[in-house]
Amino acid sequence: MSLKQQIKSDVVVAMKAKDQLTSTVLRGVMASVQAKQTEKRYKISKDDPAKTEEALLAESELGDDEIISVLSSEIKKRRDAIALYLQGGRPELAESEKNEIAILQKYLPEQLSVEEIKVLVTEAIDKVMKDPTSPAGSAGQSMGKVMAELNPKIKGKADGKVVSEMVKELLK
Repeated sequence: MSLKQQIKSDVVVAMKAKDQLTSTVLRGVMASVQAKQTEKRYKISKDDPAKTEEALLAESELGDDEIISVLSSEIKKRRDAIALYLQGGRPELAESEKNEIAILQKYLPEQLSVEEIKVLVTEAIDKVMKDPTSPAGSAGQSMGKVMAELNPKIKGKADGKVVSEMVKELLK
């Protein structure tokens, strides 16, 4: 069962169970997935206007990796909202956002531990710094190259902000 089918199925289960929070969060995710598919379909139709509607629909269907990206984006939005709510003195709203994150995280791959992230970051730094075709430039350039090396390995498995901070720390 694909991730999209799993989420759709869980929406139905949550609605039948009258679980308002879960059904609302998952329907929001499905709306984001639909918007991403529409965006992808539009881009494909611009690149090849001769494609049939059936071909466009088939090609614009999001895979699990793309849905994980949507989920990660939704979680990031909620983490940003938590910071703003706490800053604004609204801990009850921050708690609501945390509950939504917990629902969304069920659909992400198992998250990497801090130790696992550190190992991946160290390997990426070693690879980028030892690459003879890569001039060791400023810290910003190194940071970008290390993150480019890491992103495929951590996608959906770790918070980008945590990884970014770790890379900055280890590049010093």
